Amino acid sequence: MKKKLLSVLLVASMVATMFVGCGSSSSSDSASDATATTEEGAADAAGSDYKIAMITDSGDITDMSFNQTTYEASKAFAEKNGVDFQYYKPTEDSDDARVASFENAVTDGYNVIVVPGYLFAGMIAQVAADYPNVTIIALDCGEGDFSGAGMDSLPENVCSFTYQEELAGYMAGYAAVKEGYKKLGFLGGMAVPAVIRYGFGFVQGADAAAVELGNASEVEVNYVYGGQFYGDDAVTAQMDTWYSNGTEVVFACGGGIYTSACEAATKVDGKVIGVDVDQSGTIENAYGVEGLCITSAMKGLAATVDSTLTDLFAGNWSKYSGKIENLGIVSGDDPSLNYVQLPMDTWTMKNFTVDDYKALVASMNDGTVKVSNSTDAMPKTSIKVTEFDNIH
Repeated sequence: MKKKLLSVLLVASMVATMFVGCGSSSSSDSASDATATTEEGAADAAGSDYKIAMITDSGDITDMSFNQTTYEASKAFAEKNGVDFQYYKPTEDSDDARVASFENAVTDGYNVIVVPGYLFAGMIAQVAADYPNVTIIALDCGEGDFSGAGMDSLPENVCSFTYQEELAGYMAGYAAVKEGYKKLGFLGGMAVPAVIRYGFGFVQGADAAAVELGNASEVEVNYVYGGQFYGDDAVTAQMDTWYSNGTEVVFACGGGIYTSACEAATKVDGKVIGVDVDQSGTIENAYGVEGLCITSAMKGLAATVDSTLTDLFAGNWSKYSGKIENLGIVSGDDPSLNYVQLPMDTWTMKNFTVDDYKALVASMNDGTVKVSNSTDAMPKTSIKVTEFDNIH
């Protein structure tokens, strides 16, 4: 769903390579009525030829997840480097609407486009070749997404990053069981590869922890996809049923679908696990329940945006040009450096400590702990996993 932005510009050297908004700027392109918000960098651009735009997927920059994190990271970089920044919200969830937002951004002079999510593969397939001077930085668009959109390879003005969600999911499932929870749930959004990897990793982690504790016969996981990336009455009803039947904690994985898990959890003193970013503060503030979110399975979205834009501005786009990078664990010593992790700054778990978590990460880094990234079928486990039909 991300539109290509800046392209590989050669000016002295080769350059090119997840929730707030203010100051509106309307687009002159009648093909789309997409929302656009402009924010000018505080510092002098010092001759920079770059202007950064971000396009949202089907969500918004206040989703407290993927879009918001990408928006905030792009905006922060622009402000820090004194360049213009603007975000665009497509009028609807379609390739045509995303293409229109991309073209609006280019018409408005933006040449670096940051887009979050697999939905942008179709847009990129349509615009990349036609706008070789616009650099497109995509998050979570994988090889399968691009091939499905008819792209066998990426052009030089595009790069994309995927994440090893199965590792973050594993950490969350392992931590939950080690903390003492036995009745777990996984609520996915749509059954796309990234969500499936999160879920299957979660199941593998919960199973490994239960086997180590010797209580695999007591640990259960309910597993379902909502079929959408937002909560509604039907999803909440399913969560109500789970929690009322004994589910203790649900890993809600898929944009705003976490709202349904939270609504149900608060009725019975249940717990949730956040996704993509550290959602603990957001969830607890929204629902007024301290400790509602026990942890979050995170991706390094902000770090990816910042490091890629930094390299682009430094003339190091060749590191990324035409590539898809799969990011995961890069340090066994400092988990905060990894692109998949649990948040340590807001740690509240008592039985599974930060030191325990660091030991787990070290074992995952050195290969002692192996996690499958297959999305073909539910992993075989010693614990009981009950799969439910999609809610929508």
